[in-house]
Amino acid sequence: MQALKRFRRRWLLAILLLLWLGTVGWHLWKPLPDGLDFTGPPRAATSVEFLADLTWVDAEGKRQTDQRIFERKLELIGQAERLVVLDLFLFNEFAGDPDGDGLRPLASELTEALIQRRGQRPELQIIFITDPINTLYGGVESPHLNALRSAGIEVMVTDLDLLRDSNPLWSATWRLCCRWFGNSSANGWLPNPVGGSSVGLRTWLKIANFKANHRKTLVVDDGPNWTTLVTSANPHDASSAHGNTALVVTGRVALDVLETEGVIAAFSNGNVDWPRPQPEMGTAPGSGVQAQVLTEAAIRDAVLAALDRAGPGSRIELAMFYLSHRDIIRALARAQRRGTEVRVLLDPNEHAFGRRKNGGPNRPVAAELMRNGVAVRWCHTSGEQCHSKQLLIHYRDGSARLISGSANFTRRNLDNLNPETALVLEAQANHPAMAEAADWFEMRWANTDQRSFSLPYEEYADERRWRYWQYRLMEASGLSTF
Repeated sequence: MQALKRFRRRWLLAILLLLWLGTVGWHLWKPLPDGLDFTGPPRAATSVEFLADLTWVDAEGKRQTDQRIFERKLELIGQAERLVVLDLFLFNEFAGDPDGDGLRPLASELTEALIQRRGQRPELQIIFITDPINTLYGGVESPHLNALRSAGIEVMVTDLDLLRDSNPLWSATWRLCCRWFGNSSANGWLPNPVGGSSVGLRTWLKIANFKANHRKTLVVDDGPNWTTLVTSANPHDASSAHGNTALVVTGRVALDVLETEGVIAAFSNGNVDWPRPQPEMGTAPGSGVQAQVLTEAAIRDAVLAALDRAGPGSRIELAMFYLSHRDIIRALARAQRRGTEVRVLLDPNEHAFGRRKNGGPNRPVAAELMRNGVAVRWCHTSGEQCHSKQLLIHYRDGSARLISGSANFTRRNLDNLNPETALVLEAQANHPAMAEAADWFEMRWANTDQRSFSLPYEEYADERRWRYWQYRLMEASGLSTF
């Protein structure tokens, strides 16, 4: 009898293991929702703006800021007549105290701006797409989203379950044991990971999936034309001092961005009547820039192609919050060996909304780049994050390519796991937008005008081999937040 029980237990464990492995495999490689991993056609841009939120340390050791992206976003919303579509990752006041640390209540300001514009133009259609992190996956209420809904604004929370799993070792377990229990904002009894009211166990179990719609886009009508703003910046109170960049492009590419957002809407809320405006013929002359929208793994492929094209006489300038993708790290090293000048400006991964981080993944990655001859400097942060995700390449023939948007250069952000959006600009290197992006990087690299934007590699150098292999394991397995 005992032998029979042991036999049955072993068979049960074997069946459960096979079920778990099958769940891991399916949700790692299952088909993507239609329309993700999008490569748009190059489009002539009517106008292009490069914007940056700057944060630095002055001669007295105090943090200073010059923030412009959010103001431009409000300006675009304030002039829209027909349509506003936003897709924003962080839209909350979590982990921030605007009254206590010089932070700005961005979430409230954006909520008020959208409601005000809706009141001024009742015929204006406003669609707001966001990530479920803003309700802690159903564990808390969002006053901002509730206020938008009450004002007649269409709010869509992205359905992350249809995406591939970025943390498969946990997500397979969660799908089998815990997904079916849902979540609730009532009866929380565990500490909230971002402060505020308590949350339930189901919230913590769902957070560990490490999944997100990480996009940060805006599309509005702009007279007879259409304009898009694609950025690394979140309207999140605790992020209001971060350094970020944005591109604002007017032209047909804005409707390409709109099309990619329709994909998120379709698999998150199939009942939405998605707008499909037709491009109109504006009278403004072209800007001399070709603009292209990329999402998900298409960003990775474009980055690798751009890096592999750079040779002697070219210059690569990368500013990145998280850098850990193996193919891109190898491509940077190859470019350096070919004689390209490669400079990489990284966040030291020290600060995370009042908490200290351990420096991963950027510190072990920086050590690897330095061993390959790549020049590395650290952003001089003082509580905020160096949050840009931007690559600028000046080629020997005088052309330039700029890739900027929401995506960190990591497996999670570039391998068809998180939804991401980037714009690619191609123009001559002396075009104003390209020159401004180059000046922005140089200012931060060289610390001009007695402002400390960056620090030498030695300031945060970490060349311990166990840290390197720790990063490699975390990147490969998904057991990390990067």
